Amino acid sequence: GEDVKPFTPEKTKEIVMSLQQPAVFCNMVGDWPALRWNVKHLSAVLDGKTIQFRLGLKTADLVPQFETRCSYVEATLEEFLAWSCGQPSSLSGPLSCYEYSKYWAYADYKYIARIFEDKPEIFQDIRWSDFGFPERGGKESTLWIGSEGANTPCHLDSYGCNLVLQVQGRKRWHLFPPGDTSFLYPTRIPYEESSIFSKVNVANPDLKRFPEFRNTTAHVVTLSPGQVLLVPRHWWHYVESIDPITVSINSWIELDADHEARVEEAITRVLVCAIKSAENPSDGDLWLNPTEVEATSHEINLQYLNQAVSAYFKCQKASVAEPACSSSTGAEQRTSTSCKRKRREVSCEPEAGRLLTHEFDFSTLKAEKLQKIPFGPHLIQVLPQSQETSSTGTVAVEGDGTDLLHENEGGHFRKLRCTRKELVTSNVCETPAHQMDSDGSPNASQAALSTNDLLDCLVNPRVINLVARLLLE
Repeated sequence: GEDVKPFTPEKTKEIVMSLQQPAVFCNMVGDWPALRWNVKHLSAVLDGKTIQFRLGLKTADLVPQFETRCSYVEATLEEFLAWSCGQPSSLSGPLSCYEYSKYWAYADYKYIARIFEDKPEIFQDIRWSDFGFPERGGKESTLWIGSEGANTPCHLDSYGCNLVLQVQGRKRWHLFPPGDTSFLYPTRIPYEESSIFSKVNVANPDLKRFPEFRNTTAHVVTLSPGQVLLVPRHWWHYVESIDPITVSINSWIELDADHEARVEEAITRVLVCAIKSAENPSDGDLWLNPTEVEATSHEINLQYLNQAVSAYFKCQKASVAEPACSSSTGAEQRTSTSCKRKRREVSCEPEAGRLLTHEFDFSTLKAEKLQKIPFGPHLIQVLPQSQETSSTGTVAVEGDGTDLLHENEGGHFRKLRCTRKELVTSNVCETPAHQMDSDGSPNASQAALSTNDLLDCLVNPRVINLVARLLLE
C-alpha cells in the first residue's frame, strides 16, 4: 500500500522553518528510492567514474584535521569499497598508499547534479517535497561517502538550515547552539565562504589551550539509516562516521536571514583576502580551503559586497511592500534553492520576505513554539548531553551526563555557564591562566602575534555582525 507519512509536507515544512533546535525525523522517507543508494549501488550507477576522496589520519590529534591538512586521491567507488574491505585488489589501486587501519577516506560535498550529470533521472530518487520543498530534489542535494573515522571539523554554516538523510551506516553528530560560539574559538582560517570553523578538535579538545570549551553544551546524536536530521541555522556541528562505510545525502534550505549573512560573508572575504594576500607567499601558510579556487581580487570582492548590500535592501523594500511575506505560513516564499558552497551568488526574489536578523529574540516564542512541535516517535529532540532521557521523543545521548561544576564563595555549586551579560561585563583584559607566569604576570615568552591571530579578532562573527549593521545603516 501507499506509504503514509507521520506529517504532511506542509506540517513538516512548518517544523523545519520554525524549530530552533536539532531534531530527528523518523518514518518520513520509507518510500524514497534514494534509500537503496549504498556504495555498491552507487558504484554500479557511476560505472567506473572517479571521484575525489579526502584522506586523513585516524590518530587522536589535538588540532582539527582541516581540509588543508589532508591528502586527496581520485578513485572509483569500486576501488574505495575494495580498500575499505581490505580486498587484495586494493593493494595496487590509487588508495594503496594509505593503510586502512591508519587512514580514513571521505568523498564529501559531492554535488549530485555534477557527479550524475549524465544520469538526470536519478535526481528523482530524492524527494524533499515530502518535507514541504517541492522544488528540491537530487539536483539540489549533496552526497557524502566515508569510511570509519571520516569526519568534518567542527564548523557552522553561515547560510540556511540543513536537512541530512542517512542512507548507509551511522554517523555521530556533535551539535552546539549558536550561543556557544565564543566557547568554540571561531576562526576563518582556513578560509571558505559560508563556513566558520572552530579551532577546537571537539573529539579530543586541548583544554589547556581552549579552556572555555568546557562551557559548551553539546547535543550528541547517532544518525541511523532512514533518519533525517534537522540542523537549525547557525548550529555548530562536528560529524564522524562510526561504521565501516557511510552514505549521507543533504540539502541546505535557504532562509531570508541569509541576505544579511551574505553581507557579513562579503565583508569577511574583503578583509581576509586583502590581509592574507599581503603576506609573504613563501611562508607556506595554506590559508585558503581547497574548495576555494583562488584568492579573488579586492575589486571583485568589493563588487560582491556591493551586490550583497543591494540585494539586502531590495529584499527589505519588498518585505515592506508585501508584509504577508513575513508570515510563518509564507514559508514557501522564504526559501529558494541554494548550495552551501556556491560562491558569490547574490539574488533576491520579491517574495523573499522579512529578514530574521541575529538579534531576533526567539526566547519569547521558544516555549510556546516547542509546545506546538509534535515531538514523539516520529520527531525526536536532540537534547543536551547532560540531560537524561526520561520520556518518549528524546534522544538517548551519549556521555556520563556530568556537568562541570564550580564552587562559589557561598559553598554552592553552579554550572559554569556564562550569560551574554556576564561576557560583556567581564574583564576583557584578563589573561588566561596558561599564559601567566608563576607570579601572576602575563607570560613574556609567549609567541608573537601572527596575522591569523589578528584575523581571528578582526573577522570574529560578533565583530563582523556589528560592522555589517554599521554598513547597512
